[in-house]
Amino acid sequence: MKIYIDADGCPVVKNTIKIAKQFSIPCVIICDTSHRIELDGAETIVVSQGADSVDFRLVNMIQKGDIVVTQDYGLAAMCLGKSAIAIHQDGKQYTNDNIGGLLEFRAIGKKIRRSGGRTKGLPKRTEQQNIDFEKALYDILKSI
Repeated sequence: MKIYIDADGCPVVKNTIKIAKQFSIPCVIICDTSHRIELDGAETIVVSQGADSVDFRLVNMIQKGDIVVTQDYGLAAMCLGKSAIAIHQDGKQYTNDNIGGLLEFRAIGKKIRRSGGRTKGLPKRTEQQNIDFEKALYDILKSI
């Protein structure tokens, strides 16, 4: 088992590595050349820039039972399809029961933006979100 981090724009990279170390689980950071992230305690894989280049590399690397940290619903869906565990940076676990609704929500937002409309951005990240993420990841690892 490994933990993979979709690191482009991920605010919980260090949190993930910290918890992975506690469980002695290898951690892999995957990012593109514009977000090069190298930290002690994790292997870093840098891919070329391009739409979804990180996502496709990550999906090709994961195996059943691996854990993926991502805020990308599409990537999470592909990971679930490979029997990996996918968790959002806020600590919510993606499941086969909730991924369809999340993908539909994403599609609606994209349709609004394409037609010239605007969607509200995310509020500023809070420390509570970091705490929630760490607890969720810890609970997942403890249950395995």
